[in-house]
Amino acid sequence: MLRAGALAAPITFVEERTVGPSLGAENIRLGVRSVYYGLTLVLLFMVLYYRVFGVVAVIALTSNLILLVAVMSMLGATLTLPGIAGIVLTVGMAVDANVLIFARIREELVNGLSPQMAIHSGFGRAFTTILDANLTTLIVAVILYAVGTGPIKGFAVTLSVGILTSMFTAILGTRALINLVYGGRRVRKLSIGGSQS
Repeated sequence: MLRAGALAAPITFVEERTVGPSLGAENIRLGVRSVYYGLTLVLLFMVLYYRVFGVVAVIALTSNLILLVAVMSMLGATLTLPGIAGIVLTVGMAVDANVLIFARIREELVNGLSPQMAIHSGFGRAFTTILDANLTTLIVAVILYAVGTGPIKGFAVTLSVGILTSMFTAILGTRALINLVYGGRRVRKLSIGGSQS
């Protein structure tokens, strides 16, 4: 009864393709490679432009990625393309936090503060800006997780964890390393690139 009135047209197979799991693996491999390339270029720029402070930023960024991967593996998260996009965005936000801190320190040096006071004031003044930017992004990530489905939730989880780890490494990690290099001694000049004092 279901076939009543159906035209008896023959079917000829011209081409047949089967997509296996290797396509997803290839996309993940290319995504991870793009993270490596992007991270390498960012790290080179930071070292060349900010010198000693750039090396500190490189250590903080590397620590950020290690922490992010560690927390994601503790949560049992699977690495997907949206997750890789969250990692890339996290790297960008971590670099942004370091650039804000270094720009504040340079402003304080231009205003005539001593290197030690410029470091202290630079971190203090940049903290509220970094907190505002990361907090608003974290709120958006929580909303994405609550409203979104599958891939969107993966992106939101990676982004949320990445924001928390980048704030930790950018504020505490970078400050600890800068204090290790410049703290407890008289410093006449900071190697921070651009206008130095």
